[in-house]
Amino acid sequence: MLVCQNTGLQHSASDSRHYSLQANTLLTLGLKNIMQRRRSQSLSTMATEFRMELLPSDPLLHILSFLDFRDLIHVSSTNRRLNELSKHNPLWRSLCSKHWLITDDERLHSGQSWFTVFKEYYADLGRYIQHYSVLKRAWEQLTSFLRQRCPRMIASLKEGTTEAELASIEAQIGCRLPDDYRCSYRIHNGQMLVIPGLMGSMSLSNHYRSEVLLDVETAAGGFQQRKGMRRCLPLTFCFHTGLSQYMALEHTEGRHMFESFYPCPDQTAQDPSAVDMFITGSSFLEWFTTYVNNVVTGEYPIIRDQIFRYVHDKSCVTTTGDITVSVSTSFLPELSSVHPPHFFFTYRIRIEMASGAPPEVACQLDSRYWKITTSDGNVEEVQGPGVVGEFPVMTPGKVHEYASCTTFSTPSEYMEGHYTFHRLDNKEVFNVAIPRFQMVCPPFREPTLRTDSSDYMSDINGHDGSNCGDGDQDNYNRLRAIDMAALEGAWCPRHI
Repeated sequence: MLVCQNTGLQHSASDSRHYSLQANTLLTLGLKNIMQRRRSQSLSTMATEFRMELLPSDPLLHILSFLDFRDLIHVSSTNRRLNELSKHNPLWRSLCSKHWLITDDERLHSGQSWFTVFKEYYADLGRYIQHYSVLKRAWEQLTSFLRQRCPRMIASLKEGTTEAELASIEAQIGCRLPDDYRCSYRIHNGQMLVIPGLMGSMSLSNHYRSEVLLDVETAAGGFQQRKGMRRCLPLTFCFHTGLSQYMALEHTEGRHMFESFYPCPDQTAQDPSAVDMFITGSSFLEWFTTYVNNVVTGEYPIIRDQIFRYVHDKSCVTTTGDITVSVSTSFLPELSSVHPPHFFFTYRIRIEMASGAPPEVACQLDSRYWKITTSDGNVEEVQGPGVVGEFPVMTPGKVHEYASCTTFSTPSEYMEGHYTFHRLDNKEVFNVAIPRFQMVCPPFREPTLRTDSSDYMSDINGHDGSNCGDGDQDNYNRLRAIDMAALEGAWCPRHI
C-alpha cells in the first residue's frame, strides 16, 4: 500500500489520463518507494537489494489498472514480471468493457481470455477505437427503444458492412469516408428503403416527410460531384419530398469537412448551383448520437409507430385551473429558404384536463388568440374561432392534440396567447393561457464564391479529392504501430 500512499493515486478519469501518459515514470517511482527501507541507504545498496520478483502483486496490479491498453502493452515489454502481471484477466476485462462494450456472457460464450477477446476486436475494429463504444452504445439504446415503441423499424435495419465493402465505396466515390461514419456502418449498414424512416417523420394536413437512413451502397449512388454540391454524400432520403441530409467530405463551396446539412437552393441567385445550407451537425458522430438521445429520452414523440421530430421545451407548459397546455415545435427545411428569407415551422399543442377535476368544470373551446414577436422586434396579434377548424369539448381526463404551422421572414420567433372556453353547465367564459414558446431554425450558411485563391488554399491544405479524410487514416496507422504481441512473451530484459 506504500505505493498508493506515496504516489497519491486516486482512481479518477483525470488521474487515469495522467498516469497513462507517464506509465514508466509512475512505475519507477512506485517501485522505488516500495523498496526504500531507510533514507540513509545508498543507491548502490538499494540496487543490490532490488528484485522485481519479491514485490507484492496487489500494488503493482493497482498501478497497472490506471493504464490504457497502449501503455499496458508498453509496460509489458519492460521485464518478465510485469509481462506476467500485464496479462491479468481483470485488467483486460475492464478494457474490453470500456472500448468494446463486451459483457461477461459474451466473453464466456467465446471461450477465450479477456486479452484474446480484446486483441481480436482490435484487429478488426482498432481504427475505430475512439468512436466504437459511443456509437455501439447509441445503436444499442436505439434498437432497444424501437423494439418497445416502433417494432416495425427493427426489421428494416441492415447488418453491418465490412471493411472491404467500405474500401470499395471509397474507391467508387474517390474520397475517404470519416472514421465515425465507417464505424457506425460496421455496426448497422443503415436501413432498407421503407417507410417509416429511422431518422424521423413529420406530417401536416397535405404534407408528409419520413427520412430513411441510407445504406452505404445507396448513399454512394447519390454521391454529388455537381457544382454547388461537390463532394457531398447523402445520409438520408425521403420518398415523398425528395429531401436528403448530406455530409460534406471536403472543405469546399463554403462547407466544413464532415458537417451534415440540408441543402437549400438560393431562389434569388442567377446561378442555379448557388446552394444555401441548414446545418444539422458538425460531424457524423454528433449528428447521429444527438438524434438518438432525443429519441430514447422521449424528446421526440412516437405517433402511430413513427418518430416525429417535434422538440419540446420543458418550460413550455402552463396550467390554468384544471387545464394544462404544452407545446412542441419543429422546423421544416424542405418548405423553407434562406434567399428569400422564408422559414416554415410547425407546432403541436396538447390540451389536457386533469383526470381528478369535477364533472361540472367540463368546457368547450371557442376561440384562440396569438401574440407573435419576431426576432427583429415586430409584434403581430392574431385571433380566430376554434383551433384548425375544431371546437374540442374538454372533460376530466380528456386530451386534445392538434398541429398547425406558420411561416416567418426571420429565423426565430416567439408565440404566446390564450384560448377562450365556456363552461357547459353555466356558460361561464374564461381564458386558458398558452405558454410562450420559441421557434428557431437551424444555423444556416451561404455558399462562398469559388475563386482561384480559394481553390489554391484548398489544395495546399490537403483538401483535394485524393487527400479527403487522411487525418483519420494517419491516426489509424499510428495506432496499428502498437505491438499487440508484446504480451505473448516478447518481453525486453531491461530492469527498472
